Amino acid sequence: MHADRIEATYLIETPLAPAKVAEVMAGEQSCGTFTRVHGETDDLRARARAIVESVEKLEVAETPALPNTWLERQRNPGPWQRARVTISFPTANIGANLPTLAATVAGNLYDLGEVTGLRLESLRIPQDYRAQFDLPRHGVAGTRRLTGVADGPLVGSIIKPNVGLSAEETGELVGTLCAAGLDFIKDDEICADPAHAPLAQRIPAVMDRVRRHQDRTGKHVMVAFNITDETDAMRRHADLVEREGGSCIMVSLNWCGYSAVQTLRRHSGLALHGHRNGFGALSRHPLLGIGFDAYQALWRLTGVDHMHVHGLNGKFAQPDAEVIEGARACLAPLAADAADGSDAVMPAFSSGQWAGTVPVTWEAVGTADLMFMSGGGIMAHPDGPAAGVRSIRQAWDAVRAGRTLDEAAAGQSELRRSLDFFGKKG
Repeated sequence: MHADRIEATYLIETPLAPAKVAEVMAGEQSCGTFTRVHGETDDLRARARAIVESVEKLEVAETPALPNTWLERQRNPGPWQRARVTISFPTANIGANLPTLAATVAGNLYDLGEVTGLRLESLRIPQDYRAQFDLPRHGVAGTRRLTGVADGPLVGSIIKPNVGLSAEETGELVGTLCAAGLDFIKDDEICADPAHAPLAQRIPAVMDRVRRHQDRTGKHVMVAFNITDETDAMRRHADLVEREGGSCIMVSLNWCGYSAVQTLRRHSGLALHGHRNGFGALSRHPLLGIGFDAYQALWRLTGVDHMHVHGLNGKFAQPDAEVIEGARACLAPLAADAADGSDAVMPAFSSGQWAGTVPVTWEAVGTADLMFMSGGGIMAHPDGPAAGVRSIRQAWDAVRAGRTLDEAAAGQSELRRSLDFFGKKG
């Protein structure tokens, strides 16, 4: 790893020589193009050209993963060689400019005529370059301080119905969820500033219940208000959350963009909950788009405190292995040569989670430094939301003590009822 270079690793597919294609990629995304141009001196190339660090040939495919008109015009019959390519880029080409970093390591590469598949898999960032970007204001340790949860997972839920409730109805529901014993509550990604529950009304209504609960119990429940909007509006919404005593805001990362999230981070000291909705459009094809490791690296440079990773045995299409790798990546130092995990972000598990998915989560990640969010697993528990929360806490206590859920459920009715009810549905 070079101290002044970013390394990007790609999966490519091509009917041409992978090493030649890698050189095309390096030239296209640094100082050149498909051929050497006037003014591209040896000195300039030494200073600014990307370098192909490695090319590893993988399997060969008989048919291309994606259509390619450029290759079709050449009537190239294949076969299509797949390869893993690592290219390094000088940080001086980019500076502390996150949109340009993204354009450099991805950008036009997806349109190259030489490839029938290209996927950005991972990024390795040197510490000095990482230091030019925002750190999380709270991360794992700060989120624990804000919520008062010193140990164990943060147990959370999503407001359901996810859209349609009035501001007052949302406040009442949040009051119920606070009383149920949750640590964390979030808006759904499709509920931001609707006409029937505008943030100007919803934030005060919700925080009224949060403050009442805190006055009664001493516990501050973190609520992630979805303030996704244009940049100036997000800053106004964040200010209102802060005035009302809130601790967290949520944004839909893909639709706001890097610059807007950076601006919001620098404006507000609230915990910033990064929701990745839309990531499937960037990642579901195995030879197109961006893998979560590279995705989370780019977004962590905006200074987010939490990142969604989906859930294990959940309701979405993502394989469990990718969820596990994503959670581990979020908790690891972002810079390749960093000495500690001070810039770690808290992974948020969600989608189809309940007490029964706790064992596989614990076995996979081996840590409770995470958010474990459950909608139906809490709200649809046959004995009510409070019992749903207790069933999840009982499941986590069991796995951390090395006990099976059935063993723990023998003396804990909430967990027993959850296993019987949701287990039959599964």
